[in-house]
Parts: sequence; structure tokens; C-alpha cells
Amino acid sequence: MSLEPDIEMNRLSRIGSLGTGSNFTAQRTGMAPFGSRRVGGGSGRDMKSHLGSFIDSFRRGDVNPANTDTYQHGKGGLGRVTSAQGGRYYNLHSANTRTASSLLARELKSRHLQMIAFGGSIGTGLFVASGKALSNGGPASVLLAYMIVGVMVWCTMQALGEMAVLFPVAGSFSAYSTRFLDPSWGFAMGWNYTLQWITVLPVEIIAGALTIGYWNPAIPKSIFVSIFLVVILVINLLGIKGYGEAEFAFAILKITAIVGFILIGIVINIGGTPTEGYIGGKYWQDPGPFNNGFKGLCAVFVTAAFTFAGTELVGLASAETANPRKSLPTAIKQVFWRITVFYIVSLTIVGLLVPYTEPRLLGATSMADAFASPFVIAIESAGATVLPSIMNGVILVSVISVGNSSVFGSSRTLAALAEQGHAPKIFAYIDRRGRPLVAILAASAVGLLSYLADYGSHSRVFDWLLAISGLSAIFAWASTCLAHIRLRSAWARQYPVSDLPFRAQAGVWGSWVGLACNVFVFAAQVWVAIAPLRGEGDPPLSAAEVAQNFFIQCLALPVVVVCCVGHKVWFRTSFVSLERMDIDTGRRDLESLGIIKAQEVEERRAWPRWKRLYRVIC
Repeated sequence: MSLEPDIEMNRLSRIGSLGTGSNFTAQRTGMAPFGSRRVGGGSGRDMKSHLGSFIDSFRRGDVNPANTDTYQHGKGGLGRVTSAQGGRYYNLHSANTRTASSLLARELKSRHLQMIAFGGSIGTGLFVASGKALSNGGPASVLLAYMIVGVMVWCTMQALGEMAVLFPVAGSFSAYSTRFLDPSWGFAMGWNYTLQWITVLPVEIIAGALTIGYWNPAIPKSIFVSIFLVVILVINLLGIKGYGEAEFAFAILKITAIVGFILIGIVINIGGTPTEGYIGGKYWQDPGPFNNGFKGLCAVFVTAAFTFAGTELVGLASAETANPRKSLPTAIKQVFWRITVFYIVSLTIVGLLVPYTEPRLLGATSMADAFASPFVIAIESAGATVLPSIMNGVILVSVISVGNSSVFGSSRTLAALAEQGHAPKIFAYIDRRGRPLVAILAASAVGLLSYLADYGSHSRVFDWLLAISGLSAIFAWASTCLAHIRLRSAWARQYPVSDLPFRAQAGVWGSWVGLACNVFVFAAQVWVAIAPLRGEGDPPLSAAEVAQNFFIQCLALPVVVVCCVGHKVWFRTSFVSLERMDIDTGRRDLESLGIIKAQEVEERRAWPRWKRLYRVIC
């Protein structure tokens, strides 16, 4: 039996329909498709037509009637109103309406989302930074930490998937924090996430430039910094479909490389290296499974969090997805395989092939040092001459991919912040092709910091850029879990759970588990930052060195506190109570949801058992 297509309807409480041009429609009035060809005329006229269409595409998109200053803004401007007494207060409903009626293009398909979830943000975190984790904690600590963070991320993504299918709004989790928790906390989460990805861009580009040094250290890094910047900017200016296609290709390459590494690693472990025979679990016995005890395990957590960062981009992309109800659940379920295959299995192989006492791990100059990649070291140990270069080529492609994702993540969040009144209004500029143009250019401009790769102390710059993004993902994930808990509480007061178009497989309890794991990882990171790992015979750190190490590890903490407190003092916002929580604005309803679900249940009854199990996890 074929399923009826989803009949999607945007429901906005108190204001009716969004009208033409909303992100819930496929209409763009007054806008010709980019690159469309007019009938008749010569080649010169066609060329002018293409040029005119190209230039016209950068103009501001058609303004939605529900999204205009007349409707939304009082004297205080975007997202806020100045009362007659001169006081300030934050207009929460106005912010919710604007994120729900964004003009972002909705062109991502299911295959794009699946690849973004499957391998979209795999980069230096897995391929290079895992070496530092291995040297700090040993192979057993790496597996334990990545499993714990994996469970945390899986629970978080289930919660995010449920909210993103129900509310596919611009800004995703930062908008959910504003709506379901506190506008001031949403302000802090939005800027925290924007800064995370803005600083990741130069970090990844520097990593790519340093990776080139594996083949020829004498080549000026600024040459490749320029190339990477141009490539990343061009991909993002192609629009959301261009970004989706690029990530689709990058993800396939990374998936192929990791699966290939796993197979090669198994062969090396069983067959041995040119200098010794069968390896097996040799390095788990000598030097051993753990290093630096419990503190070594805690030190691995922040690296694991950095590695998993970017998984939540699937939720951010929901506002630009053609059919979130069908595409998002499948993409969310792919996170299980990403965690299991890419991280747990590949790092198990790494732990079997590379001892944590390997000198190249200990001598890493930064988290971007490709020479310290445990993946490259493992392949080199087999005496291979070509495979290490291939692996470094994959690392190079991966850093470009993550740099591409960083512009996407930061620009979309920045544009959503502007739409909520949390950032200057200019960043909310969305052109006729649905691109947040000013936000993309602003995020890309920060990439100019990558030219510091030729600076002699670039590793210090690298550390401080990473400091901003170190704990940012932990804050974003914890807020997502808490927002989901609050949403379910408010939802239960008005609607049955069965009315949700997609339900988190772990339910509310999964969000509680994810929240608890986030708090634990945060506490472990603060402890390691205050009392860092020290080798035997190392002199004690001075007070200034302890303070510097703390801010390098936990700079996101004061950033979040300052943003939240400053916004609350300025607007005097309060925690959003269940009674006044808005669970209608921007909600994507399906007119025939009950009929569609009944048809799906009937269709599943005819499936064999293996297919039922497959669809549960995929």
C-alpha cells in the first residue's frame, strides 16, 4: 500500500498563516530560478540574463507579511519592545515568530541529511586529536570515554530530532533554549555556538595547511590557507543545496577511508608488522590499558566531546529541509552507526596498533599535527609507503569538510540570533536564494586568522582558538536535553504524546541521562583544567600557569556566564514557565498525520522481522 504524501501545514498561534514566502512554502514571489534560461534571443542576451539572475540572487529575499518590522517591532527594535514607561523587555513571541518564518531555502533532501549525520563533521577531532587522548589516558580510557560521550550524544540527538521534526525553525537548539528555557540562556547558547564554529574555521584551515607539511614542509602555508578559504566560501555561496552536495561527497570519501582503515588495521594486527609478528592485544599488556588513572580518563572526555561536535548540525539543517518528518528521523538514527563504527571500532583498532607511549603522540605540537595522527602512525607501522599519504589526503579533505560545516553552523546560528533580536539586524539578511549572506561573509572573514599558520607560535594561537570551542558543545547538548524535558512537560498539558510526528526512542528518560552525562563531563573537564595532568618529575605549575591552563580548557564557561547574566540584567527576563510556554508558533502539523501513521502501521505488519529491526535502528 502506498503512503499518502505528507500534507504539511504551518500553524502559528494568534497570527494565522505566515503567507507567501515563508520557509514552510516552496514559493519565492518575484524571483526567477537561478540560472533559468529564457526562450528566444541570442547568446549575448542569454549571457546577460544569466549575469542578471546571478546579481539579482544576492538581493534581499521577499519579506513575509508576518515577518515585517510593522508587525514585530516596537520602538526597541528587533525582538524587543520599549514600554511606555521607558523600560525594556524581551518580546519572546516576536522572536519565536521570526525564527519560524525565516526565508531560508528548503532544499536539503534525505540523502544529504543522512550523510551529514553519518560523517559530516569527522575531521581532526577523530583523525588527529584522538592521538592526544590516547597518550593522556591509554586505549581503555579512550574506549570508555568515547562510549560514555557516545551514549550522551545519542540521547541528545534523539531529543533534538523530536524537537526539530516538530519545530523545524531557524536556529534549532539555540532557538529552543530561548523558547523553552529562558531568553537570556538562549542568547548565551546562541553566541556560545556561533563562537564555537567561527573559531573552528581557522583551526581547521590551519590544520589543513599543516597537513600539507607532511609532504613538503618548505611550502608556505599561506598559499594553501588562501585555497582552502576560497573553496569553503564558494561552497557556502552556492546555497544550501551546494553545501549538501559537497558534504555528501566529502562524507562518502571519509566513510570509505574509515572502513578501509578498519580492514587494514585488522590485517596489520593479525599479520603483524615487518619488525614483529602477530600483535593482538600486546599493547594492552605493555604499556597497559590505562594511563594517568581516573584523571587520565577525565582528560579524554573533552577530546571526545570535541570529536563528536557537529553531530547536532542535522538539527540545525532542519529549517532548510524539504520534508523534515521523513528525512530527519532516518538521519537521527544514523548517529548510532556513526558512534559505533566510526569512533568505537576505529579507535579500538588504533588502541591495538599504537601504544600510548609512542613518541610521535607525545611530541605533537598541536591538535592539528598530522604527524601525530594515530591513524597515520598505525599504517606507517606496517611499512606501507603509499597508504600514509592517502590517509593524510583524507585528513586534508576532512578539515575542508569541517571548515565548510563551521561556516554553515555559525552563519545559520548567527542569522537566527539576529532574527530573535540577539544580534545586529544586518546578520538576518537572507537573499533571494535563501542564503544568510551577511552571516556567511562574516563567518568566513574570521577565517583570515588562518594566515597565522605561518606565524612561529601558531600552536599558541591554535590553543586559544580551541579554548573558545572546548566546552561549547557540552553547553549546547545539555541545553538541548533540558529543553526537550521542558517541552514534553508542556506538551503533556495540552496534547497526547501520540500526536508527536516523531518521538525520541529514549523518551524523556534519555534526555535526563544525556543531561546527567553532560554535567559529569563538564565537571571532569573543570577538574582537569584546575589540576592538569603532570608527568613524573615535572615541576609544579605557578598560579599564572594554572590560570592560563584553566582558561585554555574552559574559556567557554565565562563566555556563557557573561552573555547570560548581561542579557538578563539588560532585559530582566525570567525563566519560561510551563503555563506561558509557546508550543504552537512554527509547529509543523500534518493534516493527515493520523491517517499516515495508520497506513505505516499496516505496512509494517507485512514486513519481515529483519526489516522491522533494521527500520528501528535505521
